[in-house]
Amino acid sequence: MEKSTYKNVSGITIYQSLAPAKTTVVYDSYWKFAALRQDVFFNRFKGKGFPWSTDPIINQYKFTNAYRASDRVSQYLIKNVIYNKELPNSPVEILFRILLFKLFNKIETWELLKSKFGEITYEDYSFKRYDDLLSKHFTAGKKIYSAAYIMPSGKSYFGQERKHSNHLRLIELIIKENTVDRLMSTKRMQEAFEILKSFPSLGDFLAYQLLVDINYSPIINFPESEFVVPGPGAKGGISKCFTSTAGLNNVDIIKLVTDRQEKEFDRLGLEFKNLWGRRLQLIDCQNLFCEVDKYARVKHPEIKGDSDRIKIKQIFKENRQHIDFWFPPKWDINKNISN
Repeated sequence: MEKSTYKNVSGITIYQSLAPAKTTVVYDSYWKFAALRQDVFFNRFKGKGFPWSTDPIINQYKFTNAYRASDRVSQYLIKNVIYNKELPNSPVEILFRILLFKLFNKIETWELLKSKFGEITYEDYSFKRYDDLLSKHFTAGKKIYSAAYIMPSGKSYFGQERKHSNHLRLIELIIKENTVDRLMSTKRMQEAFEILKSFPSLGDFLAYQLLVDINYSPIINFPESEFVVPGPGAKGGISKCFTSTAGLNNVDIIKLVTDRQEKEFDRLGLEFKNLWGRRLQLIDCQNLFCEVDKYARVKHPEIKGDSDRIKIKQIFKENRQHIDFWFPPKWDINKNISN
């Protein structure tokens, strides 16, 4: 295979089907990180004590799981919000719950609403009651949003002074625009994405993330390998993994690495423990590019890519609360979960 003269190149040009795209050492670290992070997942799952990794960077800093659906917030969404047997299971009610949970993306905020209003349903929803509670919580100096990603305020469209008020109005608008029926009538994942993207303050990245969450539910049922939208972090990771993509765009790159995952793990001699038979999907490989962008700031500080960031902000803090892992039934992997 063709060698590159770039000093940080890993020594390979990606297999012939991808040539002449050229990689840096970060590309190999992408696959090593995926395997190491999945080792952490299974070590924790099996009840082993900290440290869960042989990699000091992974032990020190906070990184998401290799599989998006394995993260604590996604697990809570799937089990407690979407498939909660005590809550109404109509498509409108499920969509309302997903929107309400994900626009804040914080378990504690959902628990706050639940503690005050009991069963959270669209039928009993009141803007004033929800807004008053969230306003009091915010005024008391409590956080109601996750730090996972920044949510635009939506003030220019909805006119509310506080961000959470605008997001409650956004939920109302999405429900009233017959979005459930529109989503259920789509035949391609991208069509569903365009519907979500059409709403105020939902740009490409947020619309895609929300689409993935809705796709966990019975409302729509698209393969996660069908469609992907690269986020800012993923774009940064791709720029660190490649010195040249040979004209391939970021979506092409994510699709190609997803297709090639078994070959790349084999090439590097890595044992990757997949998710009880489920291989990495587009959303997972997209997220892994985001995570390797952070990881490379410490592992490969000499490779800047398109990012100006040089440090990882979030230090790992252990959450000892146990997770009983359970995934969307449509994936057909829950029967395989065992120690």
